[in-house]
Amino acid sequence: MTEEFLSRSELQTRDIAKQCAARLHEGDIVLLTGQLGAGKTVFMRGITEFFMCSEQLSSPTFSLFNIYEGELEGEPVALHHFDLYRIESPRELEAIGFDEYLDSGYISVVEWGERFPEYASRYTVQVSLEYAGDESRRIVIKTSI
Repeated sequence: MTEEFLSRSELQTRDIAKQCAARLHEGDIVLLTGQLGAGKTVFMRGITEFFMCSEQLSSPTFSLFNIYEGELEGEPVALHHFDLYRIESPRELEAIGFDEYLDSGYISVVEWGERFPEYASRYTVQVSLEYAGDESRRIVIKTSI
């Protein structure tokens, strides 16, 4: 299934992300793609808001990986958030245990994962954000069935 949205603000981008998050299940792996500044972190913030994560979301660019604890309908939820921008090889992914995290059964969100096509089949949801003017973004969400 493919859906396309036009967001004219960060608030709209977060709202679209919440709609996407409402359909996520344990074990889903989300690929976020887009140029620098296209809104990947804003989209992730919407996901964390949906799951009521209490920690302030920041781009994990410097830490590569963050875990956010939240809840859904009173049940605990953990979100794994990866930013692979600074990772240069599959060997580096192996060293941080990327496969094990993806296999953990938690919801994972991966930024810049398209840089490693060998993982393409692992993503259950692909979200593409692209510029559609100064403040607008075109957001395409593809869900595998």
